[in-house]
Amino acid sequence: MALADDSPLTFSDPKPQRYQLEARASELDSRTKEHPEIDFIFEKDGKPQDVEHASVDTSVKPAGKLVIWMMGHNEKLFERLNSYGLHAIQPHYANRWFSKVCTETPVSETCRGNVRLEAATGEDYSEDVNIPQPDGMMERAFQFVKWLSKENPAGRWDYFINESGDGLRWDRVIMSGSSHGSTTSARFAKHQRVDRVVMLCGPRDQYQNWQALPSATPANRYFGFSHVLDGGWTGDHYCRSWELLGLHEFGPIVNVDDAKPPYENTRRLITAADVGNDDKRAHSSVTPGGASPKNTEGEFLFEDVWRYLYTHPVDEVGTPVPMDDDCVKDQR
Repeated sequence: MALADDSPLTFSDPKPQRYQLEARASELDSRTKEHPEIDFIFEKDGKPQDVEHASVDTSVKPAGKLVIWMMGHNEKLFERLNSYGLHAIQPHYANRWFSKVCTETPVSETCRGNVRLEAATGEDYSEDVNIPQPDGMMERAFQFVKWLSKENPAGRWDYFINESGDGLRWDRVIMSGSSHGSTTSARFAKHQRVDRVVMLCGPRDQYQNWQALPSATPANRYFGFSHVLDGGWTGDHYCRSWELLGLHEFGPIVNVDDAKPPYENTRRLITAADVGNDDKRAHSSVTPGGASPKNTEGEFLFEDVWRYLYTHPVDEVGTPVPMDDDCVKDQR
């Protein structure tokens, strides 16, 4: 297995194509365990729960970046990521704990952030869960990529494995998710420097303080997109997180309905596209899928937005603007 170096990634596939692969986390690493107390399990009602998905298109010039998607597999999104030259994986990690821990009122300002960090790292950051390294997102993602490098050598997954062969090259990773997954992606990026963070309908955690912590990932590498009818927007959850993350330093909030790329080089994008006044559809509308609005030709309205979020040069930033006094920061 060739390991990552600093030369640009290239493909030499004799039959360039889009590859789609999947494997079960429990079969890739014998150290993995179930944690039923937080609904983190391998099987339910006879159906596997730990299937992990990956895709890459070797007919597209590679960008040399790996997107780790922190929600359920989204084929429409993965198709687009691959068309941008990005590799993409969806690892199985602990993401069903939300209704099982940190349920006290008021919840402490570190409880959920600490659980997110433990779920992502497999290190002991929380007193409310016990997620060892083999069951953390970091190790599960590494084991999956290690398997992919052998199973699909044409896909050059080895490019994302570090020189010592014991983990990923996180500087080549884009963390991304929607909703709950975008929140954990951002929390993880505070701890571990990554190439970029793409936050769809998030981050939330309006009672937590981690958004204001020092960040291993520079603030200009965080990108957010949400719908104005989403409860996370109307409740000031997203504007709060975006400002505490420092995104106002890189441009104003831009409504993509009235703008074209590069959207003033901002990191904060919103839409008011027609979703039938349905706040739940609004929440899901910013991710490719059935809830996302289309034009009269049946094309998704947000194609340019998604490409921008995942590929816009991080060094191209907008003009700083003040924080919004109308956005409630203290929601406790």
